[in-house]
Amino acid sequence: MKSAISRRTFAKGLAGTAVALGGLGIAGCSDNAASGSAASSGTTYRIGVLQLTQHSALDAANEGFIRALDESGISYEADQQNANNEQSACTTIASTFVNDGVDLILAIATPAAQACLNATTEIPIVGTAITDFAESGLVESNDAPGGNLTGTSDMNPVADQIALLTQLVPDAAQVGLLYCTAESNSEIQIQMAEEELDGLRIGHERYSFSSTNELQTVVETMVGQVDAVYAPTDNTVAAAMSQVSATTNEAGIPTICGEVGMVENGGLASVSINYEELGYRAGEMAVQILTEGADPATMPVETMGADECDLVYNQQTADEIGVDVSSLASDGGTDVSAEA
Repeated sequence: MKSAISRRTFAKGLAGTAVALGGLGIAGCSDNAASGSAASSGTTYRIGVLQLTQHSALDAANEGFIRALDESGISYEADQQNANNEQSACTTIASTFVNDGVDLILAIATPAAQACLNATTEIPIVGTAITDFAESGLVESNDAPGGNLTGTSDMNPVADQIALLTQLVPDAAQVGLLYCTAESNSEIQIQMAEEELDGLRIGHERYSFSSTNELQTVVETMVGQVDAVYAPTDNTVAAAMSQVSATTNEAGIPTICGEVGMVENGGLASVSINYEELGYRAGEMAVQILTEGADPATMPVETMGADECDLVYNQQTADEIGVDVSSLASDGGTDVSAEA
């Protein structure tokens, strides 16, 4: 079945596909045979995809979602939108999807899902790359969403990530917690990290910022104040990770990250969710809603366990800051700098 994917942007674009593909129609094909009554009846579903911003984790979730649709054999048109990390753009895009009468919306990241939920209580919404649906006010509970939204959670194995930090930086006495206050899911992860560090009797301090314009100054403030940095799956930090790591690595400060893309962009290591798999599972949920009449209200939010996560490290970063990561290789970890 053919799938038409159109891309446009409502906000000032970042360099990359959001700009290069703005306003273009792109057609893609699936080699899979049609399956299910909807596919065989010739139904073509209209799906709006709202991605908060462009960085590797969210891109991977988007790709996994589309792959699941392709492999299901359904016929669909996906309107791909990137808000470039602007809440006003999320609101505009969500309203456009509702006015267009799409059959389903994929919301990638919490602010995108919040905008979509504010725009409609009727159109099914599947969210992904969202840490805690319930704590973010998106559902009544993660087990029983109760509304028109469900999806897949990227709740991190924060305890494992802090354990990784202590393994690689055993003498760390003070940890800087870097995150954007505009992201509620980052706050949740930071609280979890604080609990872990308190249990280990390791000092910590929050280094927060409210916009990208403040990020560089905040990162520079950490230099000389912390022995290591922990950055959760914060979209603003992830999108600017190359900038962050340029400062921390020059200062010799190890940064333990929330996901693999941040490690690829200069972070030291992570126990990372596989975001393509996360998006794929969201795609499977979308197919159930579209073709089987599944109700988001009764579809529990799906999560990935720590045993499904990937141990990753960046050998180039380790060499630059003088940290021994040989134990990670022995534990089956993957050097993402070797794959670059």
